Amino acid sequence: MGRADMRWPAGKEKRFAGAGPGWDRLFIEKCAKDAKKLAKWKASGYNKRIETHRKKEILMLDIKVIRQDPERVKAAMKSRNKDMDKEIDEILAIDVERRAINVAVDNMKAEQNRVSKLIPQYKKEGKDVAPILAEMKELSDKITEDGAKLAELEEKQDVIIHAIPNIPHESVPIGKDDSENVELRRWGEPTHFDYEPLPHWDLGADLGILDPETAAKVTGKRFHFYRGLGCRLERSIIAFFMDTHSAHGYTEIFPPFIANKDSMTGTGQLPKFAEDMYKLEGLDYYLIPTAEVPVTNMYRGDIIDGSKLPMSFCAYSACFRGEAGSAGRDTRGLIRQHQFNKVELVKFTKPEESYAELEKLTHDAERVLQLLGLPYRVVVLSTGDLGFSSAKTYDIEVWMPSYGRYVEISSCSDFEDFQARRASIRYKETPKDKARLVHTLNGSGVAVGRTVAAIMENYQNPDGSITVPEVLRPYMGCDRITKQDTGML
Repeated sequence: MGRADMRWPAGKEKRFAGAGPGWDRLFIEKCAKDAKKLAKWKASGYNKRIETHRKKEILMLDIKVIRQDPERVKAAMKSRNKDMDKEIDEILAIDVERRAINVAVDNMKAEQNRVSKLIPQYKKEGKDVAPILAEMKELSDKITEDGAKLAELEEKQDVIIHAIPNIPHESVPIGKDDSENVELRRWGEPTHFDYEPLPHWDLGADLGILDPETAAKVTGKRFHFYRGLGCRLERSIIAFFMDTHSAHGYTEIFPPFIANKDSMTGTGQLPKFAEDMYKLEGLDYYLIPTAEVPVTNMYRGDIIDGSKLPMSFCAYSACFRGEAGSAGRDTRGLIRQHQFNKVELVKFTKPEESYAELEKLTHDAERVLQLLGLPYRVVVLSTGDLGFSSAKTYDIEVWMPSYGRYVEISSCSDFEDFQARRASIRYKETPKDKARLVHTLNGSGVAVGRTVAAIMENYQNPDGSITVPEVLRPYMGCDRITKQDTGML
C-alpha cells in the first residue's frame, strides 16, 4: 500500500487555518488578485502572523499544557536537571498579553464590520460620514499596529517554547544522569574467554577488513574504509536486519539521505542540535543523522486514515553526525563515527496504543540481537538521561568484551505527540471526525557498525579469526573470517 493510500483525500479541511501547511499560500494567492489589499495585508504585519501560525503548528510542547498546568511542566523540567521556571513564566506572561491583544483586535474588527454595514445607509440618508470614516481609519491603524505586535509576541514565545524538551512519561525513573538508568532485563551471558581477547579495531587491522588510517587520509578522523569480507559482513547485517523486520510486519523504506530544514525541525533535530548536523553549503539541506528524519516526515502535514494505524516502517540509511561534545570518547573503532549505517524502526500510532507499541518495537529490536546470539541488556533511561524529544526511552546495550561492559546499540523511544505537533501529523477515524495528533515512535533496529564490532569481539577466536553467526552465513557465504580469506597470511 502506497503512502497516498494512508491519507484522507485532499478536501476543504486542508484549505483553512489550522488544517495543515498550504492554507496560507491559498490566502496569499487570493489577496494577490487585489494589489491594494495585498499591500495593505503585508504592511499590517499579518504576513508575519501567517508565518508565525505555521511555526505554531510545529511547536514542541502544547501551549495549552503549559497554560493549564505550569507547575507540572516546571517540575518535569527539573526532573531533567533543567531549571526552566524563568522561561515558562515568560511564556505565560507573553500568552496573557497576546490573548488580550487578540481579544481587542477581534472586538475592533467586529466594530469595523458593524459600522461598515451602516455607512451605505447613512449616505443614503444624507448624513455626513466623514467623521465615521476618520474614526474607522484610526481603528484600522490600531488593528494594523496590534497585528504587528502580535506577530512579535508570538515569534518570541515560539523561540522560548522550542527550547523546552518533552515532558517525561510518569513511568520514567527520576535520575540525574545515566548512572540512574534502571536495568530491566538481560539476555544471554557476557562472553568470557580463556585468553586475552582483542578489541575489534585490532582484530580488524590484523584481518585487513577495517582501515581507519586510509579513511583519515581521505576524509578525517572517525571514518572507516571497510575492505573485503568486512564489507560483506556490513551489508550482510543490513540485509539480515531488513529481512527480519519486514517479515514481522514492517514496511521497507529506502529514504533520501538528505532532508530539508522543515524535516529536521519536524523531528526535533533543529534548532536545538544544529551544531551536530552536516549542512550542505548554500542550501537548505542537511545530511540525515538517522532515517527517523525522512521516514517520520513522509507524513508531515498529512491527515492519516485512522484505520491504517498503527503503521510500522523499517528503513536502512547511512547516518551522519558531527558528534559535537564527544571529543576524546571512543576515539578508536566503530562505536562513534561521523558516518555509519543503521536500520531504523518507525511507528505511527493512536495515542492510546503508543506505549504498547513501544514495548513491541523494543522487542523487535531485541529479536535481531537474539538471532545473532549477542548478549545484551535493556535499560529504561532516567529523566536526567532522556533525549530532548522523548517521553520514554529504552536503551538496548550489547556486551562488548573490549570495554568490559554493555554499550548502547539501540534506543527505542516514544515521543507521544511531540514530533507530530511539530510536523503536523494527524489522523481521522472518519472524514467527519476532528483530526487528532498521532504518536510517533522510533528505535534503531539496530546500529550496523556497532553490530559489526560486537560480532567481531564476541565471536573472535584465539587465532584472530571471527566465527560468522549462523543466521548470517547464507548472506556471507562462509562461516569464518580468517587471515587466509582476507589475504593477510
